[in-house]
Amino acid sequence: MSAVASRGALWFTVFTERFTATVFSAFLDRVARQAGRKVHVAADRHPVHRGKAVRAWLETNADRVELHLMPGYSPELNPDEPLNADLKRNVNASRAHNVDRLARETRRFLRRRQRQPHIVRGYFRAPHVRYATM
Repeated sequence: MSAVASRGALWFTVFTERFTATVFSAFLDRVARQAGRKVHVAADRHPVHRGKAVRAWLETNADRVELHLMPGYSPELNPDEPLNADLKRNVNASRAHNVDRLARETRRFLRRRQRQPHIVRGYFRAPHVRYATM
């Protein structure tokens, strides 16, 4: 799971267990803490993003995080999708012979991208995601 900012920041977590409200809320908490200010997160309409537990967490943390759900079936509008495509192009899943190795290679790639804010900013240059820089 990842989040990108138009100024070049990148936050991520790699997990191998189920995606739950606890996993998502912990990620949002870490992003807000590291950003040091209120964050606006654009997310797809995954059931976890819309669940009761996440809504309750967001109410409690409304001064730190605001979640904006994207229209259904619109990955082209999500500023995080170019990062996902970059990851898939650069991490060879077939060479990772087990889940732990795939997780390690994914972390390695994402850490490298964190040190390359110019590339992260480039994810926002596509015409369909420019709205996110406004």
